[in-house]
Amino acid sequence: MAKESLHKKTCIVIVGPTAAGKTSLAIELAKKYKTQIISADSRQCFKEISIGVAKPSVEQLSAVKHYFINSHSIQDEVNARVFESYALNAVNEIFQQNDVAIMVGGTGLYINAFCNGIDEIPDIDPIIRTTIIQSYNEKGLGWLQQQVKKKDELYYSTCEILNPQRLMRALEVKLSTGKSIREYQTQKKVERDFNIIKIGLQLPKEELHRNINYRVEEMVKEGLLAEVESMLSYKHLNALQTVGYREFFEYFDGNISLDEAIELVKKNTRHYAKRQVTWFKKDTSDNCFSPSDIVSLVFYLDASIQCTV
Repeated sequence: MAKESLHKKTCIVIVGPTAAGKTSLAIELAKKYKTQIISADSRQCFKEISIGVAKPSVEQLSAVKHYFINSHSIQDEVNARVFESYALNAVNEIFQQNDVAIMVGGTGLYINAFCNGIDEIPDIDPIIRTTIIQSYNEKGLGWLQQQVKKKDELYYSTCEILNPQRLMRALEVKLSTGKSIREYQTQKKVERDFNIIKIGLQLPKEELHRNINYRVEEMVKEGLLAEVESMLSYKHLNALQTVGYREFFEYFDGNISLDEAIELVKKNTRHYAKRQVTWFKKDTSDNCFSPSDIVSLVFYLDASIQCTV
């Protein structure tokens, strides 16, 4: 597609914390604009897991085509760079038939890579990497979190801190380069040859917490425990180092009770949502909407799209 033709193309990017109502809204908007959706969730792309990552239902996936859902295996290496390449191909495919595409998700690194590009990070000292891995294996997640908090407060205050792979990556970059990995993730701004309209969803904290607690309870009823159990032999993989799985792995290892695991999932999900809110606030503070205020949201989108034509 010629670059000039893309200036009339628009990708609506819907961001916000987990359990804010992003999926339902994205489907409603995709139907309105007669288009398709690109998921920007770092876990919903894995075909082996569904319940614990709050994947759209079979009915929702049938109603609107989704990209980056069930597209990879938990044994694949999937990161922000992989997503950037995948999403750019997907959006251009959508633009072959539609003037509007929808992206929705809560993985800030992936959304930033799509909207702004991703920077090259200098090579990491292999000795530093090996030392960090060995120390983590000996001392555990708590030690790793404290090291990142001490060495890279910028990362610690805005990013996921329950994923040891990401924490080790942040720590090795900081110790090798002297800079936060977040600095590399925000330096370069790539000018995309299509328009991007980013909107944020927000809910009062109490309502968001109720949604999270309810969602976790529903996941358990839907069979989350059995899903996690089926993944026990793969629990070392990066794809499963995430909220909703790590806590139940601890249960199956006999370290905590089932009730404790469930409460930990709720607590850790609430903490993750808080970090998502912090991450997205800087980009969407002037264009945040309640997911129930669809009228105002559509009015804003229609006006914004018209301005780009």
